Amino acid sequence: MPVTPIRFVMGVLLAFLCSAAAQAESVSLPHTGGSVVIDGVLDDEAWGDATQIELDFETRPGENIPARVRTVAFLMEDGENLYIGFAASDPDPSAIRAYLRDRDSAYDDDFVGIVIDTYNDGRRAFEFFANPLGVQMDMTNNEVSSRGSFNKEDDSWDAIWDSAGRINDEGYAVEMKIPLNQLRFPASDGLQTWGFDLTRTYPRSKRYRFSNNPTDRGINCYLCQIGELSGLKDAEPGRDLEIVPTLTASQSSTTDEPGDIPMVSGDAKADAGVSIRWGISPDLTANLAINPDFSQVEADVAQLDVNTRFALFFPEKRPFFLEGADYFETPIQAVFTRTIASPTVGAKLTGKRGDHTFGIFAAEDEITNLLFPGPFESETETLEQSNTAFVGRYSRGFGDTSSIGGLVTVRDGDGYHNYVGGIDGRWKINDQHTLSMQYLKSETEYPVDVATEFEQPQGAFDGTGAVARYEFDSRNWFANLRFIALSDGFRADSGFESQVGGDEMKVDLGRVWHGVDGGWWTRIRLHNQYVILHLEDGTLVTREASLRLGVGGPMQSWTQIMLSAGSELADGVLFNKKRIGLYFEAQPRGGLSLQIYTHLADRIDYANTQLAEQWLLQPSVNWNINRNLLMRLAGTYFSMDTKQGEKIFDASVIDARLTWQFDRRSFVRLTVQSTDIDRNLAAYNVPDDFDARSRDVGRQLLYSYKLNPQTVFFLGYSDQYVDDDSLDGLTATDRNWFMKIGYAWTL
Repeated sequence: MPVTPIRFVMGVLLAFLCSAAAQAESVSLPHTGGSVVIDGVLDDEAWGDATQIELDFETRPGENIPARVRTVAFLMEDGENLYIGFAASDPDPSAIRAYLRDRDSAYDDDFVGIVIDTYNDGRRAFEFFANPLGVQMDMTNNEVSSRGSFNKEDDSWDAIWDSAGRINDEGYAVEMKIPLNQLRFPASDGLQTWGFDLTRTYPRSKRYRFSNNPTDRGINCYLCQIGELSGLKDAEPGRDLEIVPTLTASQSSTTDEPGDIPMVSGDAKADAGVSIRWGISPDLTANLAINPDFSQVEADVAQLDVNTRFALFFPEKRPFFLEGADYFETPIQAVFTRTIASPTVGAKLTGKRGDHTFGIFAAEDEITNLLFPGPFESETETLEQSNTAFVGRYSRGFGDTSSIGGLVTVRDGDGYHNYVGGIDGRWKINDQHTLSMQYLKSETEYPVDVATEFEQPQGAFDGTGAVARYEFDSRNWFANLRFIALSDGFRADSGFESQVGGDEMKVDLGRVWHGVDGGWWTRIRLHNQYVILHLEDGTLVTREASLRLGVGGPMQSWTQIMLSAGSELADGVLFNKKRIGLYFEAQPRGGLSLQIYTHLADRIDYANTQLAEQWLLQPSVNWNINRNLLMRLAGTYFSMDTKQGEKIFDASVIDARLTWQFDRRSFVRLTVQSTDIDRNLAAYNVPDDFDARSRDVGRQLLYSYKLNPQTVFFLGYSDQYVDDDSLDGLTATDRNWFMKIGYAWTL
C-alpha cells in the first residue's frame, strides 16, 4: 500500500503514543573464588560457577529466528575481573574463518564477544570481541553524541584485557578476562545492573549474527534493547594507577632541495616520557602525559591530493587522546585532537556521575597547526610557536537517551587565539524519531603576518555555527533532514571544519527490503538524497540530487549503483554535473575480501575552471595468503579529460601492505605507498604552476610487539623518494630509523 502523507502523519502520531520493545534477557552474574587460566580451553573448575546463556536468536540476516548453530556463553566475576567463555559449535570446523592479525583487524573472521552498557541507560557501551585464535577487538558504542546514524562504534579505543581461543573438533572456544578497572561504571553500595548483549558472528556465504537478545528493527536504537546483567555487589575496582613510561629513539637524514643538496644526517635523538592513568573512582578517570611520544608509528592510509580544494582528514590514533574520546563528540566537529601536534604535557579528566557526563583536557603544544576554512577551499599552515589548548565538555542526560550539554574550546598563543563555546542537545522523541541541535560562537585572532599571507581578517573577529538534525528510522523506512550554517568568520581551530561561509541543507529518504531465510538476497536498500549549499548572501554554491540502489547477495556481497545530477559554482561560473557510479564488495572465500568502486562523472577542473570528464577506479584487496601472511592492496586511479577529449592529467595512488603475523602479539609489516601524477601542460591555462610529471614513493618496514595496547615495542625504518621535472628520476629526500618502548605498570 503506498505511503500517503496522511498515513505517514498518522504513523508518526501513533509512534509518539506507543512503541514495541523486544523482550530482552535478565540474568544474575555469579561470583567465583576459583582461578581461571586464559588458554582457550573451558576446563577450569571455576567455570562450573558461571551462569550459562545460549545465543539462540539469529538477528541478521534472519529476523529473530532460531540460531542455525549452537553457542553457549559462560559469565562470572571474582570481584576484580569479568570472565566470559564461549563454546561455539560448528558443523564443519574446517570452514571456520580465523587468522592471526593485529588487534582490531579480525572483523571479517568468525568471532564472539560481549557488549556491556555499564550504566544501563542505553547511551554508551564497551564492546569486547575475539576470533577463534584469541585475536582481540574492542571498541566503544556511543548512541548519543555520534554525528549521524553511522558513527556509533569506534574501534580506536583500546583496553588492557586478556583473551585466548582454540579451534577444536566441535567448533571453537574463547575465554576472556576483562579487568573491571578498564571499565567505567557507577559507584554503588549494592548490586550493579548493566546492560549486556552476547554476540557471535558466523561468516559463510552470508554473514550471520547470533545473540541472546532479539532485536526489533522497528526501533532505532540498539543499546536500549539489550538484556540486563545483575551482580558485582559493592564493586570498587576503579582506584587503580597505571603508569606507562616510554623511551623513543630516532635518527633522520633529510634534504630540503633534493637533487641539488645531498641529504644531511641528523644526530640520534632519545626522549623519555611518561603517561599516567588514575581511576579515581569507577566513574571518574584522570590522565596525565609528560613529554609524551606522540610520533606516528603506523603510516596513515595514502590519499590522493590532486584537483582537491579542502584539507584531507586523518583519524586520531594516539592513546592519550583516545581515552574517553566519545565524551567530546558533538554534531559540529569542534574537537579534533590531531590539531595538537607536539605537546610537552597534557592532562585530562573524564567521568560520568548519574545523568551528568563531563570531560576536560588541556595541553601545551610546541607548534601551532592552523586550518583556514572558506566556502570554496581551505588552506593549512604550521607556526613554529607554542600554544595552550583547553577543551571542556558537559552533558546532562534526561528521558530516553536524550541530553543537553555545552562545549568550550580554547587555543591561545603569541598573537593568536581561538575561543569556541556553545550548547547542544538531543531529544529522542520515541523509538523512531530523534531531534538534535548545536549552536557555537567563535572568536579568533591570527598573528598579523599570518592574517596578511592567508587573507584572513586583521585583529579579532567572530563567527557562529549552528546545526539542526531530524532522524527517522524504522524497520523499512528511514529519513534524515539536516541543516547546518557556518558563518564566514566561524573557526573551530581545536576541531576540523574545513568549509564555512554558507548554509547547507541535506535531505535523505530511503526504503529497506529484508530478504527471507533461504533467499539469494539478504537486503535491498533504496536511498534518495538531496543536498544544497548557499553562501551567506544566498548565492548557490552546490546542489545535487542522487539515487542509490544496493543489493546484498551471496558471498557476503553488496552491489550498489549510484546516479546523481547537480550544479557547482567555481570562479563565478555555475557548472552542471552528472555522475554514474558502481560499487561492489564480496568475500568469495575465508580470508579474501574484494572491493571496487568506479564512476564516470562530470567534474570541475579547478586549475583551469572548466567542466571536464573524470573516470575514477578504486580497487582494494585484503588477502590472508595463509594464517600468518596478510596482503592489503588499495589503489586509486583517475583520469581527467576536457569535454573535447584532450587529456588534462592522469593520477594514481597505491597503498600496499604485506604483514607477517608471528602470533597475536607481534608482526613485521612492509608498507609501500606511491603517488604518480602525469599532466598535459598544454591543457593548462598557467602551465608554469605545475610539473608535467610528479611522483613520490614512501616505504616503511615496521616490527611491532604488543603485550597489550600500552606495553609495546616498535622498531622501524622509513624513507621517501620524489621525482618531478627538475629531477632525473626518483631522488631520496628522507631516511628515518626509530624505536619505541613502553611498559604499563599497574599499581
